[in-house]
Amino acid sequence: MTNPETDSRELVLVRRFAAPCDLVFRAWTDPKAFVQWCGPHGFKAVGDRLEAWPGGRHRACLIAPDGEEHWVGGRYLEVEPPHRLVFTHAWETGTGETSPETVVSITFRESDGGTEMTFRQSGFASASSLEGHETGWSQSFERLSFFLGAESQGLNHA
Repeated sequence: MTNPETDSRELVLVRRFAAPCDLVFRAWTDPKAFVQWCGPHGFKAVGDRLEAWPGGRHRACLIAPDGEEHWVGGRYLEVEPPHRLVFTHAWETGTGETSPETVVSITFRESDGGTEMTFRQSGFASASSLEGHETGWSQSFERLSFFLGAESQGLNHA
């Protein structure tokens, strides 16, 4: 049974990156790349698991500037390199429970010599949760843009 109150809450962010689709996709699926950009400004990411295949699990810790740890995890539902990723997303609480699970779908499309990424996250339990994720993901995507710029420059000079 679906909850119309929860199901109507969807976060949609569209970003353009000056990097090819395969590089942007790899930033999401390569553990060494992922920890370089994931998390809001000032946070450090530590990967625990990143099994980017259907049924594979992911788990990471975002460490706040004050040292507080925020663990998040889920499972991959679809992995279609380099054009689509779908995975579940849930925060772990200190009691071993998890927050309500959301679903993230990301499409990557070549656009003007770069990549247009459309990010969708649905199933939020509250409007405040959606707003918090919008802030966190927006800052992560700023960091991703910087990371991809550095990676693209490295590729061009190799």
